Amino acid sequence: MAEGPNLFLDAVVLLGGATIAAPLFKRIGLGTVLGYLAVGIVLGPVLNYVRDGEDVLHVGELGVALLLFIVGLELKPARLWDMRREIFGLGAAQVVLSGLFLSAVAWLVYFGPAAALVVGFGLALSSTAFALQLLETLHEDHLPHGKRAFSILLFQDLAIAPLLIAVPFLAAGGMGFTSETLLQAGITLGCVAALILIGRFALNPLFGIIADTGAREAMIAAALFIVIGAALLMQYAGLSMAMGAFLAGVMLAESSYRHELEADIEPFRGILLGLFFIGVGLAVDLQVVWQNLGLILICVPAAMISKAVILYGLCRVFGSDHNESVRVALILPQHGEFGFVLFAAALAAGLLSPEATSFLIASVTLSMALTPFCVKLRKLFLHQQPAEEMDEDFEGANAQVLMIGFSRMGQIAAQALLAGGCDVTVLDNTANRIRQAGKFGFRIYFGDGSRKDVLQAAGIKKATIVAVCTNKRAVTNRIVELVEREYPNVKLYVRSYDRAHSLQLLKRPGLWQIRETFESALVMGRALLEGIGFTRDDAEEIIKDVRARDRDRLKLQLKDGILAGNDIFHTSPVPEPLVKPRRPAKILGDETRDILED
Repeated sequence: MAEGPNLFLDAVVLLGGATIAAPLFKRIGLGTVLGYLAVGIVLGPVLNYVRDGEDVLHVGELGVALLLFIVGLELKPARLWDMRREIFGLGAAQVVLSGLFLSAVAWLVYFGPAAALVVGFGLALSSTAFALQLLETLHEDHLPHGKRAFSILLFQDLAIAPLLIAVPFLAAGGMGFTSETLLQAGITLGCVAALILIGRFALNPLFGIIADTGAREAMIAAALFIVIGAALLMQYAGLSMAMGAFLAGVMLAESSYRHELEADIEPFRGILLGLFFIGVGLAVDLQVVWQNLGLILICVPAAMISKAVILYGLCRVFGSDHNESVRVALILPQHGEFGFVLFAAALAAGLLSPEATSFLIASVTLSMALTPFCVKLRKLFLHQQPAEEMDEDFEGANAQVLMIGFSRMGQIAAQALLAGGCDVTVLDNTANRIRQAGKFGFRIYFGDGSRKDVLQAAGIKKATIVAVCTNKRAVTNRIVELVEREYPNVKLYVRSYDRAHSLQLLKRPGLWQIRETFESALVMGRALLEGIGFTRDDAEEIIKDVRARDRDRLKLQLKDGILAGNDIFHTSPVPEPLVKPRRPAKILGDETRDILED
C-alpha cells in the first residue's frame, strides 16, 4: 500500500468498495464475504490499484483475532471442557486423516515426501474466518453442527504451531528433537500459562478500575489492548494470533464486563474481518491462476470434495446424524488462511518452489471463494425432515369457543376464557406446543385449522365463536376465508399481524379484529406518561385520544387507502401513528403547559 497521504486515499477506496460490494452481494444472495473478496480482486489483480495486498492481509488478521475473542467470551472454561471430545477427538481426527490423505495425493502427483506433508496438512486446515463468519451470518453458530464445526476449527488453530515447528525439520531431512525445539516448547507452555494467570487474576480488577473512572474510551482501549496483546503473546509462543485472542476471551467469559467488552469490540471486528477478506482477494495472483487454470479447476474441487467426504464420515462416527454431518462437511471444505503462513514458511525453508507456492496460495484463495456456494449446495444433500405428526383425535372437542392457533396471544386469551368458566377448544399444528400446553390443563388438539374436515371434527358446528390466533398473515387469511364461506353463522374474532393486515380484515363485515401489540403498547404508553409525572386521569385521557385518532384514521384508510390521513395525522402508516394530544395537560403536580402548539 502507499505511504503518507496516499495511505488514507487507499483506505477510502477500500472502504468505499466494501460499502458498495458487501450490501450488493448480500442483496443478490451471494453473501458479504464474496463481496469483500470481489473488492480485493478488482482493486488488486484487475485494476492493480493496491499493489501490496500482504499489508492489508496482516492488518485484517486482527479481525480474525477479534472474531475469536468474541467467540471465546461466549465459552466459559467449564463449557470448553465439555467440548474436549469434539476438539481433541473429532478435530484431531479431521486434521490427521485429511492431512495424510492429501499428503499422499500430493506425493503421488508431484511433490517429494517432505514437501507433500507440508502441502497435505496445510490444505487440511480450514478457514476459521470464512467458516465462523458464514455460521454467524446464517445464525447457525449456536446450533449443534455450528458447535462441531467450531470444535474442529479450534483444534486446527492449535495444530498450526506443531506444523510450523515441523517445517525446518522436514527441510533438514529429520525430525529429531534439539535444544531449539525444547526451548520453543518451553516458551509456548510459559506463554500459555502466563496468559491464563493474567486472565484469572488481573483482567477483572483492571476493568473494574477503568469502569469506576467512567471513561468509556479507556474501556475500549483496554479491550483492544488485551486482545491484541494476547494475540501477539501467542504468536511469540509459536501459536496463532487467533488462539491468543480466543484464550483471552475464554478467561473473560465469566466476567461481569463480558457484554460491555463484546459491544466495544464488535465494530472493530466487523471492519477488520472485512479487511481480511479484501486482503485475500488482493493476494490472488491472476497470472498464476490463468497459467494453471485447468489444473486449478481440477485440483481445488477435488481437494474440497475429499475434505468434505472425510468430514462427513468422521461426524457420523462421532454421533452426528446425516443432516448435521452434511452441514459440517459443507461449511469446512475450503482451505484456510493458515495455509498462507505454512506455505510461506516452507518456501523460506526451501521445501517449496516459488511457482508451487503461488499455485497453492491461488488454490487456497479459490477454495475460500467457493465456500458460500458449497453452503448453498447443502439443500441437495439434506434429507427432508418430516414434520412431527400426532393423531387428530377430537374426542370431547365441542366447546362454545373454538380457538385456532395457540400463539402467545391465544394462550393469554384462553386463560381469560377459562377463568370466566367458559369452555374452549384449541387447535394447533405444532406437536411440541401441544405437549407443553397439555401439562397446564388446556384442552388442545393437533390439527390444521385451514382444513374444513379438521374444523368439523373439532366441533365448529357447535361453536358460536371462532378465535383465530395464528402467527402468519397468510395462514390467518386462509382460515378467515374458509370460515366465512363454509360457516357464515359463526362469529369471527381475529388477531391481525399489523395495521395493513387489520385494514384487510376490516373490509370483511361482522369480523372483530385486533392488532397483537396495539393495546399492550397503549398500556405501556400510559405507564410511561405516569412515570414522567402525568396524573392517572390525564394519562388515561391521552390514551383515549390516541385510540380515537387511530380509529378515525383506520376509517379514512379503509375508504381511501393506507396512505390516507398523512396530511391530517402527520405520520406515515408504518410505524403506528405517533401524535401528541392537542390539549393542556398537568405535569408534576399543579404546573401546567400546552404540550402541543396548534
